[in-house]
Amino acid sequence: MTSPTNPVLPGFHPDPSVCRVGEDYYLACSSFEYFPGIPLLHSRDLVHWTQIGNVLDRPGQLHLPPGTPASGGVYAPTLRYHGGRFWLIVTNVSGGGNFIVTTTDPAGPWSDPLPLPGVHGIDPDLAWDDEDGTCYCTTAGVNQVRLDPETGRTFGEPYPIWSGSPGAKAPEAPHLYRIRDHWYLLLAEGGTERGHAVSVARGPTPAGPFDPCPRNPIVTHRGTDHPIQNTGHADLVQAPDGSWWMVLLGVRPGGGTPGWHVLGRETFLAPVRWDDDGWPVVGEVPVELPPLPWPLYPAAEPPVRDDFDAAELDPRWISPRGRTVDQVTNKVRPGWLTLRSIFVGRRQQHRSCRVRTKIDAAAGTGGLAVRLDDRHRYSIEASEGAVAVHAVVGTLRTVVEKMAVQPGPVVLRIDIAETAGDWDPLAGPDSLTLGIEFFDGTFCALATLEGRYLSTEVAGGFTGRVIGLYATQGTVHADWFDYEPLS
Repeated sequence: MTSPTNPVLPGFHPDPSVCRVGEDYYLACSSFEYFPGIPLLHSRDLVHWTQIGNVLDRPGQLHLPPGTPASGGVYAPTLRYHGGRFWLIVTNVSGGGNFIVTTTDPAGPWSDPLPLPGVHGIDPDLAWDDEDGTCYCTTAGVNQVRLDPETGRTFGEPYPIWSGSPGAKAPEAPHLYRIRDHWYLLLAEGGTERGHAVSVARGPTPAGPFDPCPRNPIVTHRGTDHPIQNTGHADLVQAPDGSWWMVLLGVRPGGGTPGWHVLGRETFLAPVRWDDDGWPVVGEVPVELPPLPWPLYPAAEPPVRDDFDAAELDPRWISPRGRTVDQVTNKVRPGWLTLRSIFVGRRQQHRSCRVRTKIDAAAGTGGLAVRLDDRHRYSIEASEGAVAVHAVVGTLRTVVEKMAVQPGPVVLRIDIAETAGDWDPLAGPDSLTLGIEFFDGTFCALATLEGRYLSTEVAGGFTGRVIGLYATQGTVHADWFDYEPLS
């Protein structure tokens, strides 16, 4: 068996928070402007993860107004298990603020949100003092307040506890743990760009006072040529053998200067050891993980094709700001997905991949798109009698190429190829070739576009590419959707 590699959760899966329950591990990530919100994943070995649902999968749980901006919405959950229940605390920056949801089954359903009007700031954390049962909520900044998680009531005013390294910007993503004789406060700092880092402090109580680790930051790849960059926003967990590990976000820039990451911030795994003074030691985040002294449970690869035969969409399918059953349904034409004025997609998880779909646009206009946000996307679009390649880059919107086709369903295809060869300072991270596929399998490429314009370094924000189907006018039907990783 080959050694596992990082990232353990590729594609747009930022701000990981993890908890262990017996022999099982559960992990939640930020979802920002997408609905359903907060993907929830399961693993038995910390390496192989399977999405089992979304925490916020009902419109009543997640309100994202039509004007929700790109990278608005749901920020940085903390997932914990306490008292026989799973607890998740999170911020909706586009409406509703901080809230808690709970469940006894992480696959769902999760409860309706419990608002927390006394908790301010983003990146909220939950930690319980087992000695007296007090629950502490710590937020970016870094501030803390005592909280009753059953009612949402807070006690007293928030108070500052520790704000990271002097001069370091954006102290955020606090997580508080009782490990042996100390309370440890893990913190991200330096911003979520190339300066991202993880630092730690410890104290005698959940409220401190906290003394910083003399080797802070304990994780950062800033100023290095390591292929994994922007390392930060971490959470700690114990492995099956009792050793300690860290999940954290990072990116994999491609191309020349300044380097472009297109898949978003991904989830990585790194080993943690403890020095003689009781401080965690991580070092760099490895591309290839060290040999793991516990059994691995590889998950079955998801099928290339979604035939839309299931009663409900797979939980990997997401849409900006929300969707209704009138906009996305497989009840109109059995075995086909019917779309009206909507985009529905799944995260791009491989640097090179091929996506295909069979579209019937006789009663509308729509197609296949690669989306970073509303202002940065490429698409191959079908309407009755024609297909066209569209590019949207900021304020620039253009039809790149157009072609007449016979009436009836058409197979649309996008090939994404990572840039290879010698390093070129001007090269982009990848290229996207958009076209149609004839029913004999012949591919007719209409345009090849540079991938850098669908990257965070160009568009800004916190998300990654999502690939999927859309309808802009009328009704569009999709018979199937293929997502195929390419070596």
